[in-house]
Amino acid sequence: MSRIGKAPISVPDGVTVEVSAGAVKVSSKQGELRQEIPDGIQVEVQDAAVAVTRSDDSRQQRSLHGLTRALVNNMVEGVTNGFMKELNIVGVGYRAQAKGNSSLELALGFSHSVKVEAPEGVTFDVPEPTIIKVSGIDKQLVGQVAADIRALKKPEPYKGKGIRYVGEHVIRKAGKSAK
Repeated sequence: MSRIGKAPISVPDGVTVEVSAGAVKVSSKQGELRQEIPDGIQVEVQDAAVAVTRSDDSRQQRSLHGLTRALVNNMVEGVTNGFMKELNIVGVGYRAQAKGNSSLELALGFSHSVKVEAPEGVTFDVPEPTIIKVSGIDKQLVGQVAADIRALKKPEPYKGKGIRYVGEHVIRKAGKSAK
């Protein structure tokens, strides 16, 4: 039995979990998320908990069991607290500027500024010109938007300039040595 898959998911007050044919819908006042359920995996709502079970012990069913439980747990966590990724911009003249909650304008050393639009369900916050906070209720979407922003100017190994996650360690290289 999957250790992750057999653990029940507690549902806090104000969150509703609905299971329909082949899908789970989790909603609260913050928003609503929907996830398809693979064949052979059953999701059941009992009292204030959600249980995920599998039909057999095949290799694929075992792997989908823990995955489905983790996805449903992330949906419950997202509509309850939300998710946030924080990015740090390092470099002279590199900065971010918020244009409302749904778009950013980045100066990253290019000859032009880079504009980033947030998809629906994701918001940007720029408390300082060198810090970007990406937040939303969908963990996968928040992570993908943060990765897309980081990909605009990855941290380079010689001076460390670029966009990185807060807490990310960039391995530095020694440059050329002068004789």
